[in-house]
Amino acid sequence: MTLRLDSHQHFWRFNPVEYGWIDDSMSTLRRDFLPEDLAPLAAAQQIDGAVAVQARQTLEETDWLLALAQQHPSLVRGVVGWAPIASKGFPHILRRLCSNSTLKGLRHIVQAEPDGFLLQPNFQRGIAALRDTGLVYDILITARQLPEAITFVDAHPQQAFVLDHIAKPDLRTLALEPWAAQIRDLARRPNVYCKLSGMVTEADWHNWTPTQIQPFYETVLEAFTPQRLMAGSDWPVCTVAASYERWWQTARSWIASLSETEQADILGVTAASVYKITPVS
Repeated sequence: MTLRLDSHQHFWRFNPVEYGWIDDSMSTLRRDFLPEDLAPLAAAQQIDGAVAVQARQTLEETDWLLALAQQHPSLVRGVVGWAPIASKGFPHILRRLCSNSTLKGLRHIVQAEPDGFLLQPNFQRGIAALRDTGLVYDILITARQLPEAITFVDAHPQQAFVLDHIAKPDLRTLALEPWAAQIRDLARRPNVYCKLSGMVTEADWHNWTPTQIQPFYETVLEAFTPQRLMAGSDWPVCTVAASYERWWQTARSWIASLSETEQADILGVTAASVYKITPVS
């Protein structure tokens, strides 16, 4: 059975203090978003399961997401959580987290950090500790941080990395360069994969069209190939610019000219392989 996976989505119980990044322009996100909200949307799009990704930088949220996965195993097939990677106590925390096989990776919100964050010795040491665990590290950056990310990845050639949201290029002005050249450079590293996700929220929320932003999809398709590209919704954040249904319609329209095998790669095979997700028995 070939799984169709949403490789990137979020759950939360809304709290205005903990989700301060949800400003007035995103007021529709100021509520709870839980598995029972996602399940009918995913079923309507023939999505078999999803990877829940951290939205807060707390161990409590990581444990909560893992508990949700236990409660909803057919929907939540894996978790990319957060842990204090740069801390001295990280190895001990990592051992505890790795006891739960639903944890598939870790992520830090690097896009909000100062330049050079990825290259700090303590953070690099923590990433090195991931190597023998089988966990993936999701890279969340903006386009301006791509050169730093390339240097970072080169220091860890045995670690699997997944680039979130195609590195958030400037989709409002539709400026391809220098993002496209840097994406091609990063993609030369075979241990780096890319999520086709988070694009509509970087575009003009009310006026974007699939045709306008398609060149950015075409760039990552060429750079990473379907074997290293995975589609994700970034739900519910995507809903400020597109419904869950519209995002999947857009992604499927872009990949329609590919072979069935290549489409299956982007819609689930790549994510299942990278995150080690198997069908629920």
